[in-house]
Amino acid sequence: MKKNISNQNSWIVCPKPNPLANLRLFCFPYAGGSSFIFRNWPDSLSPSVEVCTIELPGRGRQIQLRPFDRIEPLVNAIASVISPYLDKPFAFFGHSMGGLVSFELTRLLRQHYGLLPVHLFISGRRAPQLPDSKPSVHNLPEAEFIAELHRLNGTPPAVLGNAELMQLFLPILRADFAVLETYIYHPEPPLECPITVFGGLEDTEVDCNQLQAWQEQTKADFNLHMFPGNHFFIHSTQAFLIKALEQHLKY
Repeated sequence: MKKNISNQNSWIVCPKPNPLANLRLFCFPYAGGSSFIFRNWPDSLSPSVEVCTIELPGRGRQIQLRPFDRIEPLVNAIASVISPYLDKPFAFFGHSMGGLVSFELTRLLRQHYGLLPVHLFISGRRAPQLPDSKPSVHNLPEAEFIAELHRLNGTPPAVLGNAELMQLFLPILRADFAVLETYIYHPEPPLECPITVFGGLEDTEVDCNQLQAWQEQTKADFNLHMFPGNHFFIHSTQAFLIKALEQHLKY
């Protein structure tokens, strides 16, 4: 019998292991985020769903590892560690950077393993085929980079105001931003799995049209849900988001 996922693999954290679950929901964090973001999700989901969160290098149990700064090697690394746990129906949820990573992972699994999630949930991320109109920030001087973090309002003020913490946190954030800003979209046929997209009505980073454009990436059902809040509505409207997500899960 397979052991607890969390005890086997430092990449995958399962807040409440549930080997009897019918479906695994793998959650991918935003830039700078860790598996901690999703720690309470199992409390709001059906017992039929096992929440498994991806812990990227540089944080949590992988804090000693150097973070990836390009998406291709990152996705390849995730595929190699996640594939043994795709032995039952699974779904992906990713917010912002996590949305892009989960999308490219889905395409890789289709190509190399012949596997697809039963549903792909994308949150707070523009469709991959749309070009990035904003200038790169990952290589800005430190003061300017920190100013950009203040503007995005996603890093806790207690962290931004702590010089020691920032010295630990900055390399992770720079690497994550580089993953996003060096990304090059390569056209492939649309996915055969449904895609549901979530967005924030006050999100100044991603607008509704950029979210709607995800429809081009699937041959199956497509849904778009908008919630109150800024780019980090994933926290402020968590209960409503999870309720909407569960409505689309089949297990």
